[in-house]
Amino acid sequence: MISFFTISLISAALLAQSPSRPPSGGSQAPPHTLLLDGKVLAHERDVALAHPDQPDDIVRAARAAADKAMKEGPFSVTQKSVTPPSGDKHDYMSQAPYFWPNPGTPDHLPYIRRDGERNPEISRISDHEQISKMSSVVRALALGYYLTGNAQYAKRAALLLRTWFLDPATRMNPNLEYAQGIPGVNTGRGIGIIESRFLMSAVDGVELLEDSKNWSRADTANLQKWFSEFLNWLQNSTHGKDESASRNNHGSFYDCQVVDFALFVGKRDLAAEIAKNAKQKRIALQIEPDGEQPLELARTKSFSYSAFNLEALTELATLSQHLDVDLWHFQTNDGRSIRRVLDYLLPYALGEKQWTRKQIEPIKGGDLAIPLLEAGAAYKNEEYIADAKRLSSQSKDVAVLLLEKKDAGQ
Repeated sequence: MISFFTISLISAALLAQSPSRPPSGGSQAPPHTLLLDGKVLAHERDVALAHPDQPDDIVRAARAAADKAMKEGPFSVTQKSVTPPSGDKHDYMSQAPYFWPNPGTPDHLPYIRRDGERNPEISRISDHEQISKMSSVVRALALGYYLTGNAQYAKRAALLLRTWFLDPATRMNPNLEYAQGIPGVNTGRGIGIIESRFLMSAVDGVELLEDSKNWSRADTANLQKWFSEFLNWLQNSTHGKDESASRNNHGSFYDCQVVDFALFVGKRDLAAEIAKNAKQKRIALQIEPDGEQPLELARTKSFSYSAFNLEALTELATLSQHLDVDLWHFQTNDGRSIRRVLDYLLPYALGEKQWTRKQIEPIKGGDLAIPLLEAGAAYKNEEYIADAKRLSSQSKDVAVLLLEKKDAGQ
């Protein structure tokens, strides 16, 4: 999972900031978060309320991240300097990252593909960066609020959510018609839908604001209306249908989004249908019996994309648990499974084997940390947990710390 909040555990001044919510007299029901574990969060909040002067690593990390997030945003698709083909800046827009000016034509059109090489031109359209930042900042603020009771974090998160989704002057239209367009070829593609995967973090953030005076039931209802419209677009637009049919990481992340957003708006039947179909449509189709993923191995960053699709599949398995659909233990007769992918990639992430496929950038073993921690809980595998801690030791965030606490059985 891509995360905004890198932890900082050395600043004692952070411990004295932000007054904690007064004890409520007992544990409250866990929040209805979808990717973050609500039971672990509820436990952490109870401990924090009982011992406000003795914050643990998670609370300190959450407060540090939220303090940093207070300085970010607000973000809006209307802030970009480029206008989409629709003429409406409320429409999300981005440029395909791996396409470059054509040296063989006077106007450099149509752009040509150089897989894995990001064209710096894409930064001139800010929506991709903005949607990522908005989502991670909202979640950081919401986590800070939930664990410390600091209402200023909730107030800031609410402002960011209303600015991106609800305010008529700044809101994003609920579609990605113009995502990842290729100059000289098209104005948008289904592939661009992968950029809205960040919104799953924002959804978890909303669930953490449930009891805040700064975020009302009307706000939640309005946001659910936005996601219902976006979900309709994902299912029925040409771009959405194209992405659903994708057989690589794009299809996996499409399913994650549909399940996540469907659960958020109360469409459990739709979420369950997608989750159940993923057994054959994603796991059986994408993975070989030995754990290889051929469509990811064909890329110029073959390890990175193999780990990226594993991230999508483990997120999908986590979401599916809310529906009593078990993707963690699904296995075809010839052994295709999520666990087989993890076991295939792990020795390379740990440096025990040398990756011989094409990989134009260094392997980042830490890409497997969160999938390993999730798998450690699902399979009750202590070795996965230990390996995850080795891989994440240099760069932990709140999500990693929460998963480590989940694996510890708290």
